[in-house]
Amino acid sequence: MIGISKLYCGSVEASDVLRYGRRSSRLPPHLLQFSEDKRPVVILNITKRCNLSCVHCYAGSDGHAASDELSTAKILRVLDDLAGFGCPVALFSGGEPLLHPDIAALAHHAVNSGMRAVVSTNGTLITTGMAGSLASVGVSYIGTSLDGGRETHDRFRGAPGAFDLAIEGIRNARAAGIRTGVRFTITRRNAGEIPAVFDILEREGIPRICFYHLVYAGRGKAIRGDALTAEESRAAVDAIIARTAELHRNGNPVEVLTVDNHCDGPYLYMRLLRENPTQAREVMRLLEFNGGNSSGVGVAAIGWDGSVHPDQFWRARVLGNIRERPFSSIWTDERNEFLMKLKNKKLHVTGRCACCRFLDICGGNLRARAEAATGDPWAPDPACYLTDKEIARDR
Repeated sequence: MIGISKLYCGSVEASDVLRYGRRSSRLPPHLLQFSEDKRPVVILNITKRCNLSCVHCYAGSDGHAASDELSTAKILRVLDDLAGFGCPVALFSGGEPLLHPDIAALAHHAVNSGMRAVVSTNGTLITTGMAGSLASVGVSYIGTSLDGGRETHDRFRGAPGAFDLAIEGIRNARAAGIRTGVRFTITRRNAGEIPAVFDILEREGIPRICFYHLVYAGRGKAIRGDALTAEESRAAVDAIIARTAELHRNGNPVEVLTVDNHCDGPYLYMRLLRENPTQAREVMRLLEFNGGNSSGVGVAAIGWDGSVHPDQFWRARVLGNIRERPFSSIWTDERNEFLMKLKNKKLHVTGRCACCRFLDICGGNLRARAEAATGDPWAPDPACYLTDKEIARDR
Protein backbone atom coordinates (compact mmCIF):
# COMPACT_ATOMS: atom_id res chain seq x y z
CA MET A 1 0.00 0.00 0.00
CA ILE A 2 1.18 3.49 -0.87
CA GLY A 3 -0.38 6.12 1.34
CA ILE A 4 -0.98 9.04 -1.00
CA SER A 5 -2.51 11.15 1.75
CA LYS A 6 0.18 10.14 4.25
CA LEU A 7 3.06 10.87 1.91
CA TYR A 8 1.98 13.61 -0.46
CA CYS A 9 -0.17 15.55 1.99
CA GLY A 10 2.20 15.00 4.92
CA SER A 11 -0.38 13.54 7.28
CA VAL A 12 2.25 11.08 8.56
CA GLU A 13 5.92 11.69 9.31
CA ALA A 14 8.73 9.30 10.10
CA SER A 15 8.73 10.49 13.71
CA ASP A 16 5.09 9.35 14.05
CA VAL A 17 6.16 5.82 13.15
CA LEU A 18 9.29 5.77 15.29
CA ARG A 19 7.30 6.88 18.33
CA TYR A 20 5.77 3.37 18.46
CA GLY A 21 9.05 1.55 17.93
CA ARG A 22 7.82 0.24 14.57
CA ARG A 23 6.38 -2.87 16.25
CA SER A 24 3.17 -4.10 14.64
CA SER A 25 1.62 -4.92 18.01
CA ARG A 26 1.96 -1.28 19.07
CA LEU A 27 1.29 0.61 15.83
CA PRO A 28 -2.17 2.08 15.22
CA PRO A 29 -3.92 0.77 12.08
CA HIS A 30 -2.96 3.67 9.80
CA LEU A 31 0.75 3.08 10.49
CA LEU A 32 0.88 -0.72 10.18
CA GLN A 33 2.43 -0.56 6.71
CA PHE A 34 5.57 0.93 8.31
CA SER A 35 6.08 -1.85 10.89
CA GLU A 36 9.53 -3.36 11.29
CA ASP A 37 8.64 -6.90 12.37
CA LYS A 38 6.09 -7.40 9.55
CA ARG A 39 3.87 -9.93 11.27
CA PRO A 40 1.41 -10.60 8.49
CA VAL A 41 -2.04 -9.16 8.09
CA VAL A 42 -3.96 -12.32 7.19
CA ILE A 43 -6.85 -12.36 4.72
CA LEU A 44 -9.24 -15.16 5.64
CA ASN A 45 -11.41 -16.24 2.74
CA ILE A 46 -14.10 -17.87 4.86
CA THR A 47 -16.44 -18.83 2.02
CA LYS A 48 -16.43 -19.12 -1.75
CA ARG A 49 -20.07 -18.14 -1.98
CA CYS A 50 -21.03 -14.65 -3.16
CA ASN A 51 -24.29 -13.00 -4.11
CA LEU A 52 -22.68 -11.02 -6.95
CA SER A 53 -20.53 -11.93 -9.97
CA CYS A 54 -17.88 -9.24 -10.30
CA VAL A 55 -15.83 -9.08 -13.50
CA HIS A 56 -12.53 -8.66 -11.65
CA CYS A 57 -13.08 -11.04 -8.70
CA TYR A 58 -9.65 -12.40 -7.76
CA ALA A 59 -11.22 -15.41 -6.01
CA GLY A 60 -13.55 -16.40 -8.85
CA SER A 61 -16.43 -16.59 -6.38
CA ASP A 62 -19.96 -17.49 -7.38
CA GLY A 63 -23.33 -18.32 -5.83
CA HIS A 64 -22.23 -21.66 -4.41
CA ALA A 65 -20.30 -22.59 -1.31
CA ALA A 66 -17.32 -24.87 -1.90
CA SER A 67 -17.59 -28.44 -0.67
CA ASP A 68 -14.27 -28.18 1.16
CA GLU A 69 -14.82 -24.96 3.11
CA LEU A 70 -13.35 -24.82 6.59
CA SER A 71 -15.73 -25.38 9.47
CA THR A 72 -16.36 -22.61 11.97
CA ALA A 73 -14.58 -24.64 14.63
CA LYS A 74 -11.49 -24.91 12.44
CA ILE A 75 -11.49 -21.18 11.65
CA LEU A 76 -11.66 -20.45 15.38
CA ARG A 77 -8.54 -22.57 15.91
CA VAL A 78 -6.84 -20.76 13.05
CA LEU A 79 -7.62 -17.43 14.71
CA ASP A 80 -6.06 -18.66 17.96
CA ASP A 81 -2.90 -19.57 16.08
CA LEU A 82 -2.78 -16.22 14.27
CA ALA A 83 -3.21 -14.33 17.53
CA GLY A 84 -0.49 -16.39 19.23
CA PHE A 85 1.79 -15.74 16.27
CA GLY A 86 1.33 -12.00 16.69
CA CYS A 87 -0.71 -11.22 13.57
CA PRO A 88 -2.19 -7.75 14.09
CA VAL A 89 -5.22 -8.04 11.81
CA ALA A 90 -7.64 -10.76 10.69
CA LEU A 91 -9.35 -9.58 7.51
CA PHE A 92 -12.50 -11.58 6.73
CA SER A 93 -13.17 -11.92 3.03
CA GLY A 94 -14.59 -14.48 0.63
CA GLY A 95 -16.55 -14.74 -1.56
CA GLU A 96 -18.85 -12.53 0.40
CA PRO A 97 -18.00 -12.98 4.10
CA LEU A 98 -21.36 -11.68 5.29
CA LEU A 99 -22.97 -14.78 3.79
CA HIS A 100 -21.11 -16.88 6.37
CA PRO A 101 -23.61 -17.67 9.15
CA ASP A 102 -21.00 -17.23 11.88
CA ILE A 103 -19.25 -14.06 10.69
CA ALA A 104 -20.06 -12.14 13.88
CA ALA A 105 -18.84 -14.96 16.11
CA LEU A 106 -15.63 -15.27 14.12
CA ALA A 107 -14.97 -11.53 14.29
CA HIS A 108 -15.73 -11.55 18.02
CA HIS A 109 -13.23 -14.35 18.58
CA ALA A 110 -10.54 -12.47 16.64
CA VAL A 111 -11.08 -9.34 18.75
CA ASN A 112 -11.10 -11.30 21.99
CA SER A 113 -7.83 -12.92 20.89
CA GLY A 114 -6.17 -9.52 20.63
CA MET A 115 -6.39 -8.90 16.89
CA ARG A 116 -8.23 -6.25 14.93
CA ALA A 117 -11.15 -7.67 12.98
CA VAL A 118 -11.73 -6.19 9.53
CA VAL A 119 -14.36 -7.13 6.94
CA SER A 120 -13.99 -6.85 3.16
CA THR A 121 -17.42 -6.91 1.53
CA ASN A 122 -19.48 -5.87 -1.47
CA GLY A 123 -21.67 -3.97 0.99
CA THR A 124 -25.02 -5.22 -0.23
CA LEU A 125 -25.72 -7.25 2.91
CA ILE A 126 -24.85 -4.61 5.53
CA THR A 127 -28.34 -4.17 6.89
CA THR A 128 -28.91 -2.17 10.05
CA GLY A 129 -29.06 -5.45 11.94
CA MET A 130 -25.83 -6.75 10.43
CA ALA A 131 -24.07 -3.45 11.08
CA GLY A 132 -25.21 -3.48 14.69
CA SER A 133 -24.05 -7.07 15.13
CA LEU A 134 -20.60 -6.37 13.70
CA ALA A 135 -20.26 -3.22 15.78
CA SER A 136 -21.23 -5.05 18.97
CA VAL A 137 -18.43 -7.63 18.55
CA GLY A 138 -15.78 -5.00 17.89
CA VAL A 139 -15.23 -5.00 14.12
CA SER A 140 -12.95 -2.00 13.63
CA TYR A 141 -13.25 -1.45 9.89
CA ILE A 142 -15.40 -2.42 6.92
CA GLY A 143 -14.10 -1.97 3.38
CA THR A 144 -16.75 -1.93 0.66
CA SER A 145 -16.10 -2.28 -3.06
CA LEU A 146 -17.22 0.45 -5.46
CA ASP A 147 -16.35 0.48 -9.15
CA GLY A 148 -17.71 3.90 -10.03
CA GLY A 149 -21.10 5.53 -10.19
CA ARG A 150 -24.37 3.61 -10.24
CA GLU A 151 -24.34 2.44 -13.87
CA THR A 152 -20.66 1.46 -13.95
CA HIS A 153 -20.74 -0.26 -10.58
CA ASP A 154 -23.83 -2.32 -11.37
CA ARG A 155 -22.30 -3.38 -14.68
CA PHE A 156 -19.07 -4.50 -12.97
CA ARG A 157 -21.02 -6.35 -10.29
CA GLY A 158 -23.43 -8.05 -12.67
CA ALA A 159 -26.46 -6.98 -10.62
CA PRO A 160 -28.82 -4.01 -11.03
CA GLY A 161 -29.24 -2.25 -7.71
CA ALA A 162 -25.86 -3.32 -6.32
CA PHE A 163 -24.66 0.29 -6.13
CA ASP A 164 -27.62 1.52 -4.10
CA LEU A 165 -27.37 -1.42 -1.73
CA ALA A 166 -23.63 -0.83 -1.25
CA ILE A 167 -24.16 2.85 -0.44
CA GLU A 168 -26.94 1.92 1.98
CA GLY A 169 -24.62 -0.62 3.58
CA ILE A 170 -21.89 1.99 4.02
CA ARG A 171 -24.39 4.31 5.66
CA ASN A 172 -25.57 1.56 7.99
CA ALA A 173 -22.01 0.71 9.02
CA ARG A 174 -21.19 4.35 9.70
CA ALA A 175 -24.39 4.82 11.69
CA ALA A 176 -23.38 1.83 13.83
CA GLY A 177 -20.05 3.52 14.56
CA ILE A 178 -17.82 1.30 12.42
CA ARG A 179 -15.07 3.00 10.46
CA THR A 180 -15.70 2.49 6.77
CA GLY A 181 -13.80 2.74 3.53
CA VAL A 182 -14.08 2.04 -0.16
CA ARG A 183 -12.06 -0.18 -2.51
CA PHE A 184 -11.85 0.72 -6.20
CA THR A 185 -10.13 -1.49 -8.79
CA ILE A 186 -8.79 0.62 -11.65
CA THR A 187 -9.28 -0.65 -15.19
CA ARG A 188 -9.66 1.01 -18.57
CA ARG A 189 -13.41 0.47 -18.19
CA ASN A 190 -13.72 2.68 -15.12
CA ALA A 191 -10.60 4.87 -14.77
CA GLY A 192 -12.74 7.80 -15.88
CA GLU A 193 -14.92 7.21 -12.79
CA ILE A 194 -12.18 8.20 -10.33
CA PRO A 195 -13.56 11.76 -9.96
CA ALA A 196 -17.08 10.38 -9.44
CA VAL A 197 -15.87 8.08 -6.66
CA PHE A 198 -14.15 11.00 -4.93
CA ASP A 199 -17.47 12.85 -5.19
CA ILE A 200 -19.16 9.92 -3.44
CA LEU A 201 -16.55 10.04 -0.66
CA GLU A 202 -17.27 13.70 -0.06
CA ARG A 203 -21.02 13.35 -0.27
CA GLU A 204 -21.19 10.34 2.06
CA GLY A 205 -18.44 11.42 4.46
CA ILE A 206 -16.41 8.25 3.82
CA PRO A 207 -12.97 8.66 5.45
CA ARG A 208 -10.87 6.18 3.48
CA ILE A 209 -10.36 4.78 -0.03
CA CYS A 210 -7.95 2.25 -1.54
CA PHE A 211 -7.34 2.31 -5.30
CA TYR A 212 -6.26 -1.13 -6.50
CA HIS A 213 -4.35 -1.65 -9.72
CA LEU A 214 -5.81 -4.60 -11.62
CA VAL A 215 -4.28 -8.01 -10.85
CA TYR A 216 -4.61 -10.85 -13.35
CA ALA A 217 -6.12 -13.32 -10.88
CA GLY A 218 -9.43 -15.15 -10.80
CA ARG A 219 -11.81 -13.49 -13.23
CA GLY A 220 -9.31 -10.66 -13.46
CA LYS A 221 -7.39 -12.85 -15.92
CA ALA A 222 -10.21 -12.54 -18.44
CA ILE A 223 -10.04 -8.73 -18.43
CA ARG A 224 -6.26 -8.41 -18.49
CA GLY A 225 -6.67 -6.44 -21.70
CA ASP A 226 -8.42 -3.76 -19.63
CA ALA A 227 -5.29 -3.10 -17.56
CA LEU A 228 -4.06 0.47 -17.90
CA THR A 229 -1.11 1.31 -20.12
CA ALA A 230 1.91 2.99 -18.55
CA GLU A 231 0.68 6.41 -19.66
CA GLU A 232 -2.82 5.72 -18.39
CA SER A 233 -1.48 4.51 -15.05
CA ARG A 234 0.51 7.70 -14.57
CA ALA A 235 -2.54 9.79 -15.47
CA ALA A 236 -4.71 7.85 -13.01
CA VAL A 237 -2.21 8.24 -10.17
CA ASP A 238 -1.85 11.95 -10.97
CA ALA A 239 -5.63 12.32 -10.81
CA ILE A 240 -5.72 10.54 -7.44
CA ILE A 241 -2.93 12.74 -6.07
CA ALA A 242 -4.58 15.94 -7.29
CA ARG A 243 -7.97 15.16 -5.81
CA THR A 244 -6.45 13.96 -2.53
CA ALA A 245 -4.50 17.21 -2.21
CA GLU A 246 -7.65 19.20 -2.94
CA LEU A 247 -9.58 17.39 -0.23
CA HIS A 248 -6.85 18.01 2.33
CA ARG A 249 -6.57 21.69 1.38
CA ASN A 250 -10.30 21.97 1.97
CA GLY A 251 -10.06 20.47 5.44
CA ASN A 252 -11.24 16.97 4.52
CA PRO A 253 -8.39 14.61 5.52
CA VAL A 254 -9.59 11.51 3.69
CA GLU A 255 -7.08 8.66 3.84
CA VAL A 256 -6.19 7.72 0.26
CA LEU A 257 -4.01 4.76 -0.69
CA THR A 258 -3.01 2.96 -3.86
CA VAL A 259 -2.51 -0.79 -3.74
CA ASP A 260 -0.67 -3.50 -5.68
CA ASN A 261 1.51 -1.37 -7.89
CA HIS A 262 4.47 -0.44 -5.73
CA CYS A 263 6.09 1.78 -8.35
CA ASP A 264 3.48 4.32 -7.20
CA GLY A 265 5.89 5.05 -4.33
CA PRO A 266 8.90 5.99 -6.47
CA TYR A 267 6.59 7.87 -8.84
CA LEU A 268 5.27 9.96 -5.97
CA TYR A 269 8.80 10.52 -4.67
CA MET A 270 10.03 11.77 -8.06
CA ARG A 271 7.10 14.13 -8.29
CA LEU A 272 7.89 15.55 -4.85
CA LEU A 273 11.55 16.00 -5.81
CA ARG A 274 10.33 18.51 -8.37
CA GLU A 275 7.78 20.16 -6.09
CA ASN A 276 9.22 19.99 -2.58
CA PRO A 277 12.68 18.37 -2.18
CA THR A 278 12.59 18.64 1.62
CA GLN A 279 9.34 16.73 1.82
CA ALA A 280 10.67 14.25 -0.75
CA ARG A 281 13.46 13.26 1.64
CA GLU A 282 10.91 12.58 4.39
CA VAL A 283 8.80 10.56 1.97
CA MET A 284 11.80 8.48 0.94
CA ARG A 285 12.40 7.58 4.57
CA LEU A 286 8.79 6.43 4.97
CA LEU A 287 8.97 4.44 1.74
CA GLU A 288 12.09 2.73 3.07
CA PHE A 289 10.14 1.82 6.22
CA ASN A 290 7.33 0.47 4.03
CA GLY A 291 9.65 -1.62 1.86
CA GLY A 292 7.21 -2.06 -1.01
CA ASN A 293 5.69 -5.42 -1.90
CA SER A 294 4.99 -7.48 1.20
CA SER A 295 3.69 -10.75 -0.26
CA GLY A 296 5.01 -13.63 1.81
CA VAL A 297 6.18 -11.23 4.53
CA GLY A 298 3.64 -8.70 5.79
CA VAL A 299 0.54 -10.10 4.12
CA ALA A 300 -0.83 -13.61 3.75
CA ALA A 301 -4.06 -15.28 2.70
CA ILE A 302 -5.86 -18.42 3.80
CA GLY A 303 -8.33 -19.89 1.33
CA TRP A 304 -11.73 -21.33 2.23
CA ASP A 305 -10.15 -24.78 1.81
CA GLY A 306 -7.36 -24.03 4.28
CA SER A 307 -4.65 -23.39 1.70
CA VAL A 308 -2.09 -20.73 2.59
CA HIS A 309 -1.04 -18.24 -0.10
CA PRO A 310 1.59 -15.44 -0.18
CA ASP A 311 -1.20 -12.88 -0.72
CA GLN A 312 -4.88 -12.80 -1.59
CA PHE A 313 -4.26 -12.63 -5.36
CA TRP A 314 -1.77 -15.48 -5.59
CA ARG A 315 -4.01 -18.53 -5.27
CA ALA A 316 -1.85 -20.38 -7.79
CA ARG A 317 0.91 -20.52 -5.17
CA VAL A 318 0.14 -22.77 -2.20
CA LEU A 319 2.58 -22.73 0.71
CA GLY A 320 0.77 -25.35 2.80
CA ASN A 321 -2.61 -26.08 4.34
CA ILE A 322 -3.78 -25.30 7.86
CA ARG A 323 -5.70 -28.60 7.94
CA GLU A 324 -2.29 -30.26 8.14
CA ARG A 325 -0.29 -27.85 10.31
CA PRO A 326 -0.70 -24.39 11.83
CA PHE A 327 -0.30 -21.23 9.79
CA SER A 328 2.52 -20.11 12.09
CA SER A 329 4.46 -23.26 11.22
CA ILE A 330 3.84 -22.90 7.48
CA TRP A 331 4.81 -19.22 7.48
CA THR A 332 8.15 -19.81 9.17
CA ASP A 333 9.16 -23.06 7.42
CA GLU A 334 12.76 -22.56 6.30
CA ARG A 335 12.52 -25.76 4.25
CA ASN A 336 10.08 -24.04 1.89
CA GLU A 337 12.54 -22.70 -0.66
CA PHE A 338 10.02 -20.59 -2.54
CA LEU A 339 8.71 -18.93 0.64
CA MET A 340 12.24 -18.17 1.80
CA LYS A 341 12.97 -16.56 -1.58
CA LEU A 342 9.82 -14.46 -1.24
CA LYS A 343 10.99 -13.18 2.11
CA ASN A 344 14.16 -12.00 0.35
CA LYS A 345 12.62 -11.33 -3.05
CA LYS A 346 14.94 -8.45 -3.86
CA LEU A 347 17.75 -11.00 -4.27
CA HIS A 348 15.80 -13.03 -6.82
CA VAL A 349 13.93 -10.64 -9.10
CA THR A 350 15.33 -10.39 -12.61
CA GLY A 351 15.40 -8.04 -15.58
CA ARG A 352 14.82 -4.35 -15.03
CA CYS A 353 13.65 -5.01 -11.45
CA ALA A 354 17.07 -6.37 -10.48
CA CYS A 355 18.88 -3.21 -11.60
CA CYS A 356 16.24 -0.68 -10.50
CA ARG A 357 17.45 2.07 -8.19
CA PHE A 358 14.09 1.91 -6.38
CA LEU A 359 14.20 -1.82 -5.63
CA ASP A 360 14.57 -1.23 -1.88
CA ILE A 361 11.36 0.82 -1.70
CA CYS A 362 9.34 -1.08 -4.31
CA GLY A 363 10.35 -4.60 -3.32
CA GLY A 364 10.06 -5.87 -6.87
CA ASN A 365 6.38 -4.94 -7.25
CA LEU A 366 3.66 -7.62 -7.37
CA ARG A 367 5.07 -11.09 -8.00
CA ALA A 368 1.61 -12.61 -8.55
CA ARG A 369 1.05 -10.32 -11.53
CA ALA A 370 4.52 -11.03 -12.90
CA GLU A 371 3.93 -14.77 -12.80
CA ALA A 372 0.42 -14.45 -14.27
CA ALA A 373 1.81 -12.44 -17.19
CA THR A 374 5.06 -14.31 -17.86
CA GLY A 375 4.96 -17.66 -16.08
CA ASP A 376 8.04 -16.57 -14.08
CA PRO A 377 7.48 -15.35 -10.50
CA TRP A 378 10.76 -13.40 -10.58
CA ALA A 379 10.26 -11.61 -13.90
CA PRO A 380 9.52 -7.86 -14.02
CA ASP A 381 5.95 -6.87 -13.20
CA PRO A 382 4.41 -5.63 -16.48
CA ALA A 383 2.34 -3.07 -14.58
CA CYS A 384 5.44 -1.04 -13.66
CA TYR A 385 5.07 2.22 -15.58
CA LEU A 386 8.43 3.78 -14.72
CA THR A 387 10.80 4.28 -17.65
CA ASP A 388 14.25 2.72 -17.92
CA LYS A 389 15.72 6.20 -17.55
CA GLU A 390 13.76 6.86 -14.35
CA ILE A 391 14.93 3.64 -12.67
CA ALA A 392 18.57 3.73 -13.82
CA ARG A 393 21.01 3.41 -10.90
CA ASP A 394 23.47 5.97 -12.31
CA ARG A 395 21.04 8.83 -11.88
